[in-house]
Amino acid sequence: MQYFKHHFFYLACGFFFYWFFVAQASALTFVLPPHGDSVVGQVQWTQAMPADTFSKIGRRFDIGYFELVEANPKIDPIHIVPGTIIVIPSRFILPPGPRQGIVINLAELRIYYYPPHRHVVMTYPVGIGREGWDTPLGPSFIAQKVINPTWIVPASIRKDRVKDGVYLPKKVPPGPDNPLGGYALRLKQLTYLIHGTNDYAGVGRRSSAGCIRMLPEDIESLFPQVNRKERVYIVDSPYKLGWDKNRLYLEAHVPLQGRSALRLTQGTAMKTLIKVNSAKAAKIHWQSVDKISSSQNGIPQIIGYPVQNDKLNKASPRLQKEKTESYFKKSKFLS
Repeated sequence: MQYFKHHFFYLACGFFFYWFFVAQASALTFVLPPHGDSVVGQVQWTQAMPADTFSKIGRRFDIGYFELVEANPKIDPIHIVPGTIIVIPSRFILPPGPRQGIVINLAELRIYYYPPHRHVVMTYPVGIGREGWDTPLGPSFIAQKVINPTWIVPASIRKDRVKDGVYLPKKVPPGPDNPLGGYALRLKQLTYLIHGTNDYAGVGRRSSAGCIRMLPEDIESLFPQVNRKERVYIVDSPYKLGWDKNRLYLEAHVPLQGRSALRLTQGTAMKTLIKVNSAKAAKIHWQSVDKISSSQNGIPQIIGYPVQNDKLNKASPRLQKEKTESYFKKSKFLS
């Protein structure tokens, strides 16, 4: 009997370890929603364990550091009281653009990959260029795949680090001191890479000199799936809108500092809402729009429902445009 008690105890511990450190560390993979819908995943909650930080929790759930900061604004990200309930913002509105290749949304510090012929989307947190070292926007493609890359340190980075008294070599060979980690995907813009890291705390933050950083286990998952010439789209969308069945959602993130010119303007916000509403006429709760866009917690929340009246549906494009234009003329939440 004592043997079975010990056996059960170790089995339970093993299951606990697997659930918290292995099962939840795998990539977030979702079946693509039907045409016209764009919301995937579900919000989760967890209890903080002793010595937990947002970086550690984020790695367990494949959620970025700043995503956890946005969703848990009243919790100290470093000194977390054990047992504290932590919101895991693992529900997403798919970013604008085609559902193919790789889409990186800088504003939410997250990458989306649409593997061909699988009808799923895989998503991972990323680190991006810090202010002054911005990750470039626009279309690109995978130009080269490298295992165990050597880091050729750009002269601009060596010069910048000298200001802090750090003298970098011209080359860093593969190994634990290499900030590129074990895998690198070189973009069309040859000085920019999607790569691993030897410092996982930088994932989910503006932490790089312009490259896209991924957790070691995430780049190891993504690397074999993508091919050379795979399309890459880099966007900056702090406000995303999308339908889930009969509900219209808004997901709002804190806009990147230093990109004020790229923030959602009243005009582009109006066009986005009209475009989203073109498939379905919606009754929008504008106070919710204002509240969600101000709180910027990164979690999709409901702002509208379809209009059921057939006559109103037929007239909805003009009416929706008028209502949207009227709202944004007096709105203060976008600049």
